[in-house]
Amino acid sequence: MRPGPNPQQEIGSKTRLSREKVNKLAHTVADMLASLDEVDFLEDRNTVRLESRKAIEDLLAEEMKIDQAARQKIESQRRIIMEGSQEWDILYRKYYNEEVKKLGI
Repeated sequence: MRPGPNPQQEIGSKTRLSREKVNKLAHTVADMLASLDEVDFLEDRNTVRLESRKAIEDLLAEEMKIDQAARQKIESQRRIIMEGSQEWDILYRKYYNEEVKKLGI
């Protein structure tokens, strides 16, 4: 078995964020939108921030479902494929991309 990059760690570590980081991102989105001359808020800034946070959380939840679906496909193989192996990584990327395509992304 050859150690290599683990797509779960790469993808998961980028998308599994703490609550504080999600809040920081939501603040950044609201601040960035507020700084644009072309944008006028119909709602107060906190409402925009909360909606941004909800959108980020929804996106992370979808990513987690995709990750779990890809993992289940690997686990359903006839033989055991060790996570972290090159074969596991290749299958994970393949199944992950298939799940993303199902969403039309």
